[in-house]
Amino acid sequence: MTDLEYQDLAERALQAVEAACDRINDETDADIDNQRTGGMVTLTFSNRSQIIINLQKPLQEIWMAAKAGGFHYKFSGGRWADTKDASEFFANLSRYASEQAGQQLVFTARA
Repeated sequence: MTDLEYQDLAERALQAVEAACDRINDETDADIDNQRTGGMVTLTFSNRSQIIINLQKPLQEIWMAAKAGGFHYKFSGGRWADTKDASEFFANLSRYASEQAGQQLVFTARA
């Protein structure tokens, strides 16, 4: 994958995360504050816990830090897959965000 392809795919993923936060805030009482700084999105939950998602351009990866740990994702087979167990980024984000928010939250790849 070229750097330009990576940048496009990674940017779409971050935009989908931001759009999902807006949707979740409209549809639930989760109250997720999301702040974007360049290639990083910080999600802050009402209990002050955070999930940080950032782009690692030299490695062509997306990194996520949550209470559950730190995770690295590479684009493979049309999705962002965990480099250790191949689990999908948005499914994992949904699980970790749900745990931190104390309610079921769904994040998808669609912005």
